[in-house]
Amino acid sequence: MKLLKIIALSLSLLWISAHAQNISIATGGTGGVYYPMGGGLASVLSSKVPGMSATAEVTGGSVDNLNLIGTGKPYVGFSMADAAKDAQIGEGKFVNKKVDLRTLVVLYPNLMHVVTVDSTGIKSMKDLKGKRVSTGAPGSATEVMAFRLLEAAGMDKDKDVKRERLSVAESVNAIKDRKIDAFFWVGGLPTAAVTDLANTPGTKIVMIDTNEEVTAMNKKYGNLYFTANIPKATYSGMAKDNKVAAVANILVVNANMPDDQAYKIVKAIFDNKLELVRTHQEFMSVNLDNQKQKATPIDFHPGALKFFKEKNAKVN
Repeated sequence: MKLLKIIALSLSLLWISAHAQNISIATGGTGGVYYPMGGGLASVLSSKVPGMSATAEVTGGSVDNLNLIGTGKPYVGFSMADAAKDAQIGEGKFVNKKVDLRTLVVLYPNLMHVVTVDSTGIKSMKDLKGKRVSTGAPGSATEVMAFRLLEAAGMDKDKDVKRERLSVAESVNAIKDRKIDAFFWVGGLPTAAVTDLANTPGTKIVMIDTNEEVTAMNKKYGNLYFTANIPKATYSGMAKDNKVAAVANILVVNANMPDDQAYKIVKAIFDNKLELVRTHQEFMSVNLDNQKQKATPIDFHPGALKFFKEKNAKVN
């Protein structure tokens, strides 16, 4: 009898192992917003979805995440809408390597931070000319959007600025050490690394407005960008609200993800929203009213649509 129980237990464990759903969450750098959100999502999927085990990975950001999804392995990736569109159609950093994507969830608006300190004298996009500027980490969508902003402001990214390619955390350290004059970062509010810079004794941050570049960006790249505000209370020392270019953040997967798996992930996000908000406040922006096809250039996954239909959420 004891032997039969052992055999039954072994068979049960083998079945569980064979049917386990191991998911990797592709996030971003540790100083940004994707990383804590991805950690929270991995924790919820592992604890709330039977048979699912999820782990969060540090990456360079959207472009890296989309390339990982392109491998066909079970990745869920955070991405900006503009980078995802490039991956879907095979343009920009994805020439000759299209990625067949589907949207799981529209997340929150990503707001462009162009950050400097008052000692540099930089007050506008035009003032960046000739300066030492970080345009974001390699593999990040910050870099994609930074290049488009510089172009919209009438500057050549290779000739008009002395360009560095640093993560947001590296950018903050570089500006503290006076190795750069300003940096681009596109992310949610607040971003931990920018908060760190703003709270540094003897430092007064200056946030550069980028709203005037939105029209030119949309004219060239499609209706992906919109204007938004970073309220002056967001970071210590801000003199006024910062008027910025913004783009949607989306959670995307490879089109080959099984419908039931996609459904379970989306359901877990909405069923455990309060737990997710504890990991980062930007999860507050995730709601059924925002799940509109016009908000993402990538079609929704059938598994996501099944959940939205159950909740009577109108996607179109």
